[in-house]
Amino acid sequence: MSSSSVAGAVVAGQKRPLAPAAAAALSERFGDRYVTSDAVREHHGRDESAYDITPPDAVIFAHSTEDVAFTLALANQHSVPVIAYGAGSSLEGHLLAVQGGICLDLSRMNNILEVDAAEGIAVVEAGVTRKQLNEHIRQEGVFFSVDPGADATIGGMIATRASGTNAVRYGTMRENVLSLTAVTASGEIIHTGTRARKSSAGYDLTHLLVGSEGTLAIVTQAVVKLRPVPEASSVAVGHFPDVDAAVRTASEIIQYGLPIARCELLDEMTVMAVNRYSKLTLLEQPMLLMEFHGSETSVAEQAAVAEEIAKQNGGEEFRWTKLPEERTKLWSARHNAYFATLQLRPGCRVFSTDACVPISKLAQCIAETRADLSANGILATVLGHVGDGNFHVSMVLDPTNQKEWETCEQFNDRLVHRAIAMGGTCTGEHGVGLHKKRFLEAEHGKQAVGVMRALKRTMDPNNILNPGKIFD
Repeated sequence: MSSSSVAGAVVAGQKRPLAPAAAAALSERFGDRYVTSDAVREHHGRDESAYDITPPDAVIFAHSTEDVAFTLALANQHSVPVIAYGAGSSLEGHLLAVQGGICLDLSRMNNILEVDAAEGIAVVEAGVTRKQLNEHIRQEGVFFSVDPGADATIGGMIATRASGTNAVRYGTMRENVLSLTAVTASGEIIHTGTRARKSSAGYDLTHLLVGSEGTLAIVTQAVVKLRPVPEASSVAVGHFPDVDAAVRTASEIIQYGLPIARCELLDEMTVMAVNRYSKLTLLEQPMLLMEFHGSETSVAEQAAVAEEIAKQNGGEEFRWTKLPEERTKLWSARHNAYFATLQLRPGCRVFSTDACVPISKLAQCIAETRADLSANGILATVLGHVGDGNFHVSMVLDPTNQKEWETCEQFNDRLVHRAIAMGGTCTGEHGVGLHKKRFLEAEHGKQAVGVMRALKRTMDPNNILNPGKIFD
């Protein structure tokens, strides 16, 4: 099978139509939860990537693990592709039904089954969103720390091994999932892991599925970690003469050993876009948005050290706030940077990509990336979770313009190979999906990708689970 993209279009393998017998059985089982209308199919045939809509043949709204098991067993029998769907917020073409088939929408499986604040865990169905979970537990003195920006579902965040602004202190989904309930391609229900904080019992199936993008099994339920709400939180905004100074500051804060909770870089174009979109008056220079958690005393001490490091690198216009409403306003503006970028050129799409490199290489990688953007006349914002070496480039393009699409694709290729050459990765958190699968061998080597393929063949011999993603 082959994959190519032209101005947002994508081809990844031959279509496998939904067999009439399978359609009849699904319709009988699910009734009005089995939908084939064009509007619903098209809604489920796109994500936040710049790819064209590629709708499935049908959409099923699952209510239980048993619904998922029934669907997969039938689909496997008829060799019908199945794509799991949560909030539709992925960025690399993960949800496109490139071979047709069934979109299995898990968003109605949104029950929070158990919260144990003392143990620091919650048991949730896959359709629960991160905001829903945090709202549910906000009186318990704990919170769910993984924050990718979008109000993604827990199942989707598990599938893409999501991380986000809090990862530098609290880790990614990999560190925050204890156990899973999942359904294999054949329709078998399996349980991985336990509630214990560690185990040496057998293969680590939990973390095999975390980041597998719905290609090995479909997660329906998870036990996730909760973190204590800190006694005090303080947010700082600091501006810098250039991006290099801001990144150098972030690197030095990490090297100093400050337990920073969040450390976000916004370049001057991002700050300008955020100002317009969120009606702010931030100084339109490269900016770090930092947050510290702890006791009142420790937060004050950490903030003072961070500000001193920043000033040694030319940082100025520092503003600190502990007011919840001010903190929320600033972080909401950061999380809306994607939509702010989109408004820089109304009627166009955002081609978003990410890379992650060792902290010691971050300043160099971002500097070379920004020079590359400038040399090729690409309108883009650069921002990232610089505390862990991850940054994002959001390019604004007309998806019907062949030349613009090719220019952005060529830039993305150079960015990825630049990151890999520095000991980094083609994606820090977006995932592979359709868009980055051609880089896997360059990053991992042919032999390692061969092991991945063998796992896929073993667990999904008929290739029904999100086919065409990660590799062909």
